[in-house]
Amino acid sequence: MNFAGPMDVAVVGASSLIGAAVIAELRTLKFPYARIYRLEELRDVGRAAADEQDEDAQPVLDVEQFDFKRVKLVFFCARAQIARNHARAASEHAWVIDGSGAFRDAADVPMIAADVNPQSLQGLGAPGAGGGLIALPGSASVALATALAPLHALAGLSRADVATYHCVSGSGRAALEELVRECAALLNGQEPKVRGGAERIAFNVIPQVDALEESGASLEELRLQSETRRLLGMPALAVNATAVRVPVFFGHGLAIHAAFERQISLEKAREALRAAAGVHLMDDADRPAYPTPAGKAEAPDRVYVGRLRRDTTRPDSLNLWVVADNVRKCAAINAVSVAQILVNRYC
Repeated sequence: MNFAGPMDVAVVGASSLIGAAVIAELRTLKFPYARIYRLEELRDVGRAAADEQDEDAQPVLDVEQFDFKRVKLVFFCARAQIARNHARAASEHAWVIDGSGAFRDAADVPMIAADVNPQSLQGLGAPGAGGGLIALPGSASVALATALAPLHALAGLSRADVATYHCVSGSGRAALEELVRECAALLNGQEPKVRGGAERIAFNVIPQVDALEESGASLEELRLQSETRRLLGMPALAVNATAVRVPVFFGHGLAIHAAFERQISLEKAREALRAAAGVHLMDDADRPAYPTPAGKAEAPDRVYVGRLRRDTTRPDSLNLWVVADNVRKCAAINAVSVAQILVNRYC
């Protein structure tokens, strides 16, 4: 496919948190686009706000009526069903980068985290020739794999146990608004109305992210296992996850215990993390020497690692604390970074 010159781009779900962040990242990086088509489901077309940052912005269009032959690159940031309906057809004409989760289990679709496995794009077929469609992993999986990849390269990862602290924006804009409403009610001495009879999230911790399977594991916990295995190229890797929702607006936290085939010194581990793509190691020179979601809100372009320490009960294991902006770093920046790899390779 010829990428020569500025290209027309479509963002499906442009008014979503991730869609808006993708558009902002395309502009920040001065990505070689000529025009960005903002697409929504018909029910959202009238509600989508105008793009005030772009004087030449196109009107919001109905994705059902859009002709994907008009673009060379498409980002899907809407519901998974919308991607299922349109992504494969769009990939006949354009590169499609799907962040919806619709194709994460498809064996014929590569899953890419740009800082972890960009080599998986090699040999990818062109649009219309069996290629063109790329899946992005979930945000927590990106954070986990990005932190573990350099340590795996150093000492051979054998097992990962992780407890996640999923922020509310991982469930979308409506979930953020719900958290605001619940907090406002409680701070005013009122009991908030919680939709659907679920537990309130404000001033609470909920040990369930997505639906529970018969095994007792949640879908998010199973995704962390399968996606981390795919990203690291380790289909038998033992990944044991507990996913928890916390009342934080942006930024996932992960408490990771990693076991290795070979013993690894703290200094070597620090060197590997400092040199890793997309990682920022916070150590004793930083104050505090660990990341927090609020503390890194203004610099969301890295996966932050802190509290790196030995497991005092197992000489082959390390503990670490990870924070990453789920919308910017793990979703939008990853999506645009994958697009940039394609541009660099095919221009």
